[in-house]
Amino acid sequence: MESVTPNENLTRSEQKRLQILEAAMELFCGQGFPNTSMDEVAKLAGVSKQTVYSHFGSKDELFVASIESRCVVQRLAEDVFTDPSQPEIALSCFAEYFGDLIVSPEALKVFTTCVAQSETHPGISALFFDAGPQHLLNLLTGYFEDVHKLGVYQFDDCRSCAVRLCLMMYGEMRLKLELGLNVDDLVEGRADYLTGCITMFLKAYKV
Repeated sequence: MESVTPNENLTRSEQKRLQILEAAMELFCGQGFPNTSMDEVAKLAGVSKQTVYSHFGSKDELFVASIESRCVVQRLAEDVFTDPSQPEIALSCFAEYFGDLIVSPEALKVFTTCVAQSETHPGISALFFDAGPQHLLNLLTGYFEDVHKLGVYQFDDCRSCAVRLCLMMYGEMRLKLELGLNVDDLVEGRADYLTGCITMFLKAYKV
């Protein structure tokens, strides 16, 4: 594992928490959730097992926190979905962030790890869905409900609209990456594709 760069803005406790999350994600993705122990996480993070448990009460809790740390869904809630009067700006920012996230090596690694273990450990997929996709869809759904109240855009079903938008942004690139295919021909047009998704989406629901 690459060493975590110290951040002077973090307390010692926060720095250790970050080290634990980095170590946990590396192990979960590298050898699978069932084969990863809290002892191994502590050793790789360079902390005691007691320190790991002081931050995360169980391996399930640590797995969820690791996913959330990669998805950074909290930042989306705080920085993007704050003003329902300007969905054009909010969704454009969301598309830029989410569009990068879903094709990142980290996101793909977590996804493929869950899929590979879905038959033997379906609970892992459930944890992943709740911590990542479910959380994100809930954020979007709540934002669309707020936008809907202003009357400029009317959403037939805010949850379904959130699903449509996210899956639209996956696009050909995410599909090819999941299959291990080359995507060099799609990189240059990715930003235009995401912009088009937002434009089409908002146009469909504008009053």
